[in-house]
Amino acid sequence: MTGVYAIVNPAGRDGVVGKRWPKIAEQMRAAGIELDYSLTEYVNHAAKIAFELREKYANTAENERPLIVAVGGDGTVHEVASGLRGGNLKMGIIPHGTGNDYARGHGYPMKNIATSIDILINGKDRSSPAIRLEAFPMPARDGYPSPSPQIWDGEAEDSRRVVRWVFLESDGGVTAQVSRRKLYQGKWIRGPMKYTYLGLRAILGSKKQDMWVKIDGGEPVTGPCDIYALTTVETYGGGFKVCPGMHIERTPACFIKANKLSKFQMLNLMGPLKKGKHIGKMGITQQFISELEIRPLSNSGEPMDEPGALPYITQSDGEPQLQAPSSFKWFADQLVVRGAQVLPHERK
Repeated sequence: MTGVYAIVNPAGRDGVVGKRWPKIAEQMRAAGIELDYSLTEYVNHAAKIAFELREKYANTAENERPLIVAVGGDGTVHEVASGLRGGNLKMGIIPHGTGNDYARGHGYPMKNIATSIDILINGKDRSSPAIRLEAFPMPARDGYPSPSPQIWDGEAEDSRRVVRWVFLESDGGVTAQVSRRKLYQGKWIRGPMKYTYLGLRAILGSKKQDMWVKIDGGEPVTGPCDIYALTTVETYGGGFKVCPGMHIERTPACFIKANKLSKFQMLNLMGPLKKGKHIGKMGITQQFISELEIRPLSNSGEPMDEPGALPYITQSDGEPQLQAPSSFKWFADQLVVRGAQVLPHERK
């Protein structure tokens, strides 16, 4: 490793990353890392920086390329990974956000910067998948902009939609409402407790929606779709084992679906969901799929090619920026990530 270029989100963990970054940088240099870095200033800035680095080093020998390190949470990792996807640069992580589930999936500790730095130096590189998501943009909310097309994500097949690449997970229904609420509620709460609080608010305020769902080109099914999750690892939401048994080396994507849950059932689901004990309960299913399509239904029950009056939020890696109709396709070998020598599922 010739050095590290860190892309740092100073707003991560409600501003904690910006305050702690000078000490983290000092620890990295003390460990012998030749360090350069940029601080992000706006949404998608990390992706822009990563993409510019990808282009800069496109024709550079491997021993002269820096390891690009995302410093922040899953949102920062998502942006950096998006900018690097398909290039020859490798990504490492200093987890310092709220959920940190992608870092968790690659074996990074949650509260030990020294161990994370050691992984950057001595870790194992793994080729990792991603899921191409194409959907309609959600409107801007509380300073968070409506998504627009980005060169690093590629063009949408439908000009009304935008493309995002999912490296950790996409979910819809009640759980996506949790992410949307994060933009304007519970900002004073830090850590996994924020997701618990927002989950309660989302469940109590949820409204039922019937959806049109098609998996791997099969016959579509219509009906309630209170929760879905499409993931590459086991956890999200700060350690909730949403897709038990899933890990970064397992293929294809893991798909969880809950058809029809009462609010009481949703509240009772949070405990089992944390431990990964929810599959098979209350009609919750788990399967492994490569393609998924979700559409809202019209008043007459027909699948629609544009959003309904009540948005069905489709979020990517924790960012509540898209809505159905949405389509997904799993792809292998999209990004090389440096993680721990032994992954969490290998320790069990």
